[in-house]
Amino acid sequence: MTKLFAAFAATALITLPIAASAQSGDAAAGEKAFRGCQACHVVVNDAGETLAGRNAKTGPNLYGVVNRAAGAVDGFRYSDSLAAAGEAGLVWDEAAFTAYVQDPTGYLREYLDDSGARGAMSYKVRKEADAVNLFAYFASLQ
Repeated sequence: MTKLFAAFAATALITLPIAASAQSGDAAAGEKAFRGCQACHVVVNDAGETLAGRNAKTGPNLYGVVNRAAGAVDGFRYSDSLAAAGEAGLVWDEAAFTAYVQDPTGYLREYLDDSGARGAMSYKVRKEADAVNLFAYFASLQ
């Protein structure tokens, strides 16, 4: 019994930091930060319920964006560069998402190693903390 408890405790200690590091932001603060995004984006779940935003269609639906491949919303027309990044394996984990929303074109140029790459998203999240909080907010909606 003691060995079983020790194995469980060791597993819990190992997995706890991994789970905590998967998302480091504040979802409530991210909800507030989303106000700057809702002119272009909406979060609508698979049942068709609007979880955040208005009926915006300039940008893709952000439901399920966390750990989704870039350029993967069916029916949305992405920039050629973002589509290429998705095809090259870009996945929206916390690091990629926060870097991208702070400088979409700059991020794509670096990711694709292409000085001519351009993103269609012109809005930039100014503060890294806001970007991290947005990621946490989207994670909370899944």
